[in-house]
Amino acid sequence: MYRRHTIGVIVPAYNEEGHIGDVLATIPDFVDRIYAVDDHSVDGTWRIIQEYAAASRQADEGTDETDAYETSERIRTSLPDGGAVVGSKIVPIRHTENKGAGGALRTGYIHARDDGVDIAVTMDADGQMDPDQLPTLLDPIVEGDADYAKGNRLADQLSRREMPPFRLFGNWLLTQLTKIASGYWRLQDPQNGYTAISHEALSAVDIESLPDDHDYPNDLLVRLNIAGMRVADVSMPAVYDDEESTIEYRTFVPLTSVTLLRGFCRRMWAQFATDRRHPAVICYTSGITALASAVAITSISVMNVINGEPSVREPMAAVFTFLASAGLLLVAMQVDARDNAKMGVRR
Repeated sequence: MYRRHTIGVIVPAYNEEGHIGDVLATIPDFVDRIYAVDDHSVDGTWRIIQEYAAASRQADEGTDETDAYETSERIRTSLPDGGAVVGSKIVPIRHTENKGAGGALRTGYIHARDDGVDIAVTMDADGQMDPDQLPTLLDPIVEGDADYAKGNRLADQLSRREMPPFRLFGNWLLTQLTKIASGYWRLQDPQNGYTAISHEALSAVDIESLPDDHDYPNDLLVRLNIAGMRVADVSMPAVYDDEESTIEYRTFVPLTSVTLLRGFCRRMWAQFATDRRHPAVICYTSGITALASAVAITSISVMNVINGEPSVREPMAAVFTFLASAGLLLVAMQVDARDNAKMGVRR
């Protein structure tokens, strides 16, 4: 328990036999429940998880009954739904088939929500998340400043220097696109897997439909914004070792692009349903329509040139329409950022 809040840590793992043991061993003692989710690994990951879970059960069985009862009572009275976290501290969960990073995380989220823990934390099994930083991640939620907190490696100059240039540029570009889609204009490093979410926020989003792949954090941010949840960006250095990214960029880029576009449309529809004259929705819609018109006019101009009938009228119209589109989209972003300013928290 941390500052009168029960804490559940979700550790999704796939072929992490070289790191999973150290991760489980170094999670702080104040954590009440650890959900170790093996996403159908083909190495020794599941065996190691089972070993740590067995050791956890043995430790629980050796606890004095009076101490165990008092601990259970403290946990029960703090839980939002009046439930209780009972049983082994480490809960071993194994998928019968590989479901992807988002699928493994979704399984852990469902268990944490159903157990009623106050705050559910996600921590990768590759050892990149410093367990000593966990209180820093929890504090914005415990203190009532945010409903969801995430790490931000880009705020740390050393972490930026250690990140490969291509990966750094990709992270920056994805940050800008996620800002537009989610409405959290103050966030950075959206793919950071070190996160914490309150029981209220976890219950407010449809966690069962979270995507299976690495686009899950982008989709979750959109859901949180629609639900009116505050998000804290917590400056936090990454721990780099010999881990390898499981992201396949050939599939990740198009998949995440579709997720962001779909999320943006879903968020705009939610705003439109609340206020049909919302200025951001109007400006975004007008700007996108103007951009489509500019592309259409440009296509006509190109066809005229190919057919030997060049004209100045179409190119000028295309330039004017494009500039109008850019202006409308910039206004939409400014209005959107202003309206969502209180939704983002920097720590």
